[in-house]
Amino acid sequence: MISAPPLKRLQRFATPYRGAIRRGVIYSVLNKAFDVLPEILIGVAVDVVVNQRDSFLARLGIADPMQQLWLLVGLTVVVWVCESLFEYLHQLVWRNLAQNLQHDLRLEAYTHIQRLPPGFVQEERSGRLMAAMNEDVNQIERFLNTGANDLIQVLVSSLLVGAVFFTLTASTAVLALLPIPLILFGTFWFQKRLYPRYAAAREAAAGVSSRLANNLQGMSTIQAYTAEDFEREHLRAASDGFRDHNREAIRYSAAITPVIRMAILAGFVMTLLYGGSLVLKGGLGVGSYSALVYLTQRLLWPMTRLADMTDLYQRAMASVDRVMDLLDITAPADGDLAPRHPVSGSLQFDNVGFAYGATPVLRGVSLSVPAGATIALVGGTGSGKSTLIKLALGFIEAQSGEIRFDGENLRMLSKSSLRAAIGYVAQEPFLTDGSVAENIAYGQLPDPERVREAAIAAEAHGFISALTNGYDSPVGERGSLLSGGQRQRIALARALYKNPALLILDEATSAVDNETEAAIQRSLTRLNHSRSCLIVAHRLSTVRFADCIHVLENGCIVESGTHDELLKQSAAYAALWKLQTGETV
Repeated sequence: MISAPPLKRLQRFATPYRGAIRRGVIYSVLNKAFDVLPEILIGVAVDVVVNQRDSFLARLGIADPMQQLWLLVGLTVVVWVCESLFEYLHQLVWRNLAQNLQHDLRLEAYTHIQRLPPGFVQEERSGRLMAAMNEDVNQIERFLNTGANDLIQVLVSSLLVGAVFFTLTASTAVLALLPIPLILFGTFWFQKRLYPRYAAAREAAAGVSSRLANNLQGMSTIQAYTAEDFEREHLRAASDGFRDHNREAIRYSAAITPVIRMAILAGFVMTLLYGGSLVLKGGLGVGSYSALVYLTQRLLWPMTRLADMTDLYQRAMASVDRVMDLLDITAPADGDLAPRHPVSGSLQFDNVGFAYGATPVLRGVSLSVPAGATIALVGGTGSGKSTLIKLALGFIEAQSGEIRFDGENLRMLSKSSLRAAIGYVAQEPFLTDGSVAENIAYGQLPDPERVREAAIAAEAHGFISALTNGYDSPVGERGSLLSGGQRQRIALARALYKNPALLILDEATSAVDNETEAAIQRSLTRLNHSRSCLIVAHRLSTVRFADCIHVLENGCIVESGTHDELLKQSAAYAALWKLQTGETV
């Protein structure tokens, strides 16, 4: 499918600002109109000095040359004041418009990404998304800051100066205007060749951003493996690609101005020569000739800015397409029902199947999480445990079978209302760059008493109190100022702060120390039967207390029962238990 032109795609964001756009256009037109007038006043001044009582102004009834000069002084002051005023106004309008559109585009892009499944963000290069929301949006803002006004003013300047030319002498006007078609043709010729090159450059820039973001996050690993030179070469290759694409674009954009200058030179020389010959023959006044010479430059010289405008425009349009392509990604359909109140937290999987591409991950899985019960999922890597969690949270949809939350089909429930009833603790918890209290009350205003109670329940109160500023202590970017175990306990406290009907823990103890595992296990034991819990675990010691443990292999449940029941069966679970406790398998 052929997409709409970039400006057409941007139109819906500009619609709320139609009034501002109209004002900006009017101010730009008026600014350019007053900008052209000084050259005409110069011609009138020359006419006054040369012809005095026979000048143009004398024929209007002002016979005294000094009065004519004073009138010109007054008109000059008015023209310059008005030009300055409208210069201020058009910059004020266009720059504020650019800021508003930049803000709206970035916010809309980020909001849209939040509607997409987490898998999209994981599969998409983070650098590409960052480039779209930052550099691409900024590129659009740079064009609106100056480029739109420049385009309007070049058009208005051409029309106004052309009208003056034809008023003074039509033959000279034709000569002066002859280069314009050549200038426009050359500009559009270059424009067609610049766009694909700038689009490729923007993609290459996203690659550089992605590589930088990846390396900055993994700097400790890079240094630990003394891979600095190795990664520098990776970055060099990505940056070389960006440079090569830009070099291709620069080859064309750098040629625009010299081509336009040659066309301007031709127009100026023709006006200078032909207009001068008319003056010598008495067919044109000296003042009119002076005005024509100045106006030729005023007409043609702004055309040199077409090079910069074209360059800026093509960069901006490439960025518009990238941002709009992101916004065009369809978000999954959402239900409109909310769980029945009060929410019990029961969850039911009935014959659920799911595959990533051609690879089946779940094969007819059926299990139940009754209200208030603690259910555990164990099994090897790739057995389907995390996929079940993603299905329960509505991150992905079952391809067969049915999932029900509190008796309602998950497809019919709105994702926001479903997730509002669930507390989720991931294997690698995300902490925002704020205080401990802000992270525990994440997404809500912190209630100090509730924050403290949640921290106590998660056995995090002790180490939090020992921090320099207690609950007001910063956690750093992604929790970098805390240990892994501390981050995990804050993540558990955050889930408990929500007071959810269903608590989901996805490998929450797989990467923590024994002390943290014991603390989390004690917390879960105290929560037993106070809410529904679905726990995915590698460490079987974490789920010994569960009401039912399901063992998954190759996307199927192969065993179910309590810890003691499964040990008596001497099958898969018992083998895992012996392996983890050091017994002979």
